[in-house]
Parts: sequence; C-alpha cells; structure tokens
Amino acid sequence: MKSVRMSKHAHELSSRSVISALLVTGALALPGCGHEAHATPPVQTTQQDAAAAAAPLATVNAPPPAGPVPATFDVAQLAERVTPLVVNITTTQKASAESGQALDPFDFFHGPRGGGRGPERPQSSRSALGTGFIIAPDGYVITNAHVVESADQVKVRLADEREFAADVVGRDPKLDLALLKLRGAKDLPVAALGSSEQLRVGEHVLAVGNPFGLGHTVTLGIVSAKARSIGAGPYDDFIQTDASINPGNSGGPLFNWRGDVIGINTAIRAGANGIGFAIPIDALKDILPQLREKGHVERGKLGLLFQPITGDLARALGLPSSKGALVAELQPGGSADRAGIKAGDVIVAVNGTTINHAEELPRNVARNAPGAQIKVTVLRSGKPFDVTAKLDALEEDDDERAPSLRPQAPSSSKKSADKLGVQVSPAQGGGVRVERITDEASELQPGDVLVELNGIKLPDMQALEAAMAKLKPGSTALFKVKRGRITRFAAVTVGS
Repeated sequence: MKSVRMSKHAHELSSRSVISALLVTGALALPGCGHEAHATPPVQTTQQDAAAAAAPLATVNAPPPAGPVPATFDVAQLAERVTPLVVNITTTQKASAESGQALDPFDFFHGPRGGGRGPERPQSSRSALGTGFIIAPDGYVITNAHVVESADQVKVRLADEREFAADVVGRDPKLDLALLKLRGAKDLPVAALGSSEQLRVGEHVLAVGNPFGLGHTVTLGIVSAKARSIGAGPYDDFIQTDASINPGNSGGPLFNWRGDVIGINTAIRAGANGIGFAIPIDALKDILPQLREKGHVERGKLGLLFQPITGDLARALGLPSSKGALVAELQPGGSADRAGIKAGDVIVAVNGTTINHAEELPRNVARNAPGAQIKVTVLRSGKPFDVTAKLDALEEDDDERAPSLRPQAPSSSKKSADKLGVQVSPAQGGGVRVERITDEASELQPGDVLVELNGIKLPDMQALEAAMAKLKPGSTALFKVKRGRITRFAAVTVGS
C-alpha cells in the first residue's frame, strides 16, 4: 500500500487496484490559513496579465514558448511578484456527526480545523483553511473543491489583508477543483496560467501557501517527475515536486521560474520528505469554461472497463510492447459497444494521441463532452484499425475505477491444473473456479472464475482440460476471468 497525504478533511485514501474502469472521464491539497498573512505591497498587474484577464477565462494567459531555465534567477524577486496573487481561504460549515474520520495514506491538506463536539462544550460549526490564486481582476479564484465542500460561508483574504466574502461558482469533485467569485472585488492582480505540458523534469518551481496556518509561505524545489499516478482517482496525472508542501497548502499555486502557475498543490506522501504532488494546470484549463458557465463539468464516457498491460499480457496477446489499455469489459449498448470495440481489444490512441499507459485513457476521453465523436485506434489480433465512437454522458456517480480486488479465502480443492499453478473446481452456473493458488507469482486469485482460455470458452472442466492439452510448456496462456462482478484478463505461464 502506498502512503500519501491529501487534503480533504484529512481523509486518507488507500492505493487502488491497478485495474481501472473507464465509464470514463480527483484529488488535491489544501494550503494555508488567512489569520497571519504577511502584508505585502500590491504588485501592479503586468500588461500581459491585464490583456489575458480581459479575455474569456477559457483562454486566459497563453504560456510563452518553453525555454531553458537560466542558471541563476532571483528567487526573492519571484516570490515578491507572485505572493500578491495568492489568497487565504477560510470556510465554515455546520458540524456533523461524520467528522473525525480516520486519515488515509494519500491525505489532502486541510489546514487546522475548529468546531465539532469536544469533551467539555459542544460547538455547532467548524472551520477549515485553504489557499487559492486569482485568475481574473474582478475576483475569480481557483482552489480545491474539497476546500469549499459543504461550506456555508467562504471568506477570502488577500496578501494586503483585504477580506472578501466569496461565492462558489463551480466545483469539479473528480479533479478536486473549484472556482470562486469574490464579492465586490475589482482591479486585482492576476496569476498567469502557464503550461504543464511544457514543464520539464528538473525545472525549478516555487510553491506558495499557508502551511499549518502560518501565513503566506514560499518554498523552492524542482519538478521531480510528471504524470504520476497515486491512486487518487481516474484522472491521476500529478506533478511530483520536492518543493515543501504541508497541510494548509491545499489549492495553492505551484509557479515556474517565470512566475506562471503550472500546478495546484494537492497531496503529500505521508512520512516522507520532499515528495509532494500538484494537479497540472492544463487539467484546469480543460474544465475552466464549464466551471464558470455551468457550475459543473460534463464529460463523455466510452462505457468500458480497462486494465493495464503487463509484460506477460503483452506476450499472451502477441503485442510488441505493453503500451495501451486492454479492454476488459463493455457496458452493453454503451458508446464503445456501439462503435464495435470488443473485450480483448487494446486501445492505443484517442484522437491521434498515443495511449502509452492505461491510466491515460480516461483522461483523454474525458476531455470530450457527451455527444462528441472521437476516433479510437484499436489493436485486435495485432492489427490496428480506427473506430468512431459517439460518447455518452458520464454520470456523477459513475465509478471510473474498478474496486479493489481482494482474494477470497481458499476452499478445498477438487481438481488440480498443475500446468497453471492452480487448483480448480466446476463453477456454479458455468466456468471453472480457482480454488487454490500453488504458484505465488500467478495473476489469478482464489475465487476467480475462468471463462475463456486463449479465446476458447470454458463452460466446464472438460473444456479446460481440452484447451490445456494444446498448451506448450513455457508458453503464456491468456485467460478471461470473472472476479466478482468484474471481468478482466490474466496471463499465466504454462509449466511443464
């Protein structure tokens, strides 16, 4: 299990299974508090920022071309310039009996909280602290969705100590992003939105927030990695940085050396120093127009479950590499089903964008609205072809990821399939049930029901024995497996 902190009321999320469900289409951190923000002289909005702010939010602040980071740059000057763009957020909400849940390994940074029901005197409300940054001179602010979740009142304090009441214009829980509007604000300095796509590993970044409610704090680091998946949701695509991020940093900006926002600080690794995560700014750009216009985000879905391709699966499928996403199960009558996609197909591109890792599939599909037609490139029996899929609407309660799959307790074995390293018995309703695993490296688990072997259906034990007779020692067998309500594929090396 991974152990990482994120910021939603200090909940801890455990690592998810490698299997991902694509019905298709997040997770963030919560920074500082507003009660000790250091007063900073206001910085004049640059001509670039002013011009960008006048444009629609969807196209705010196009980034400059990527270029090499100078060997030295003035960190103090950068901090002085960007600090006025960062705000402290305080929310209050009625206390509930559900407060006080256990922390999860990936824990969002919610700052210090008050309220709840103490041992001596009850309180009817609680408060939470977060961070945000200004993206429009009339007071539009970006933060994490969990910062303002269920909030009855939202207050925002600027670096110059001015305080505004704020309304939640839109929220996207799946990416954990929210758009606020400050009441009565005007002529505010504006943060330029950069490009997380152009961001390079090793590039210097500056995190600004309010760790532990201490007030505006800046920390310097580098980009340690990109496209990190930490099991936080279907759109995991985090920037990893060693710039210090702590509880109270949720929703705060991560700046590049030019002073452009390239990420929203989100999560930390519990018990580890120098491992923090930020949502790429390009993910915000994708949904910003909908947050402002609709207050929520509508996404398209293909209607299928997929799984990553391991080395063994690649060999069993005859693939040259493990790139792509293996289709495990289709929603009957769904978008993928209507387009002619089948279980066992490998999706390698969406609208011409290569799917190198399975986790990239839901992100690429989710960029498209319901009803949009997308081109999906598929490998079937090693041969590529394109299909056009008209996307369905992703419902709010659609689960993009398959639930964690845990082995069931083994029962007494009735039949041995030594070549496969398992002991099996007839399954009720058809198929062959795995009773016990004799090979610890096997992808199979007790309780799995084998329904196909190398494309041959397995209605009973006799069919399994006949199919196994065709297997050569050392070859890789491809099983289609039912595991609870989920269908997936598993590769098994055939023994002698």
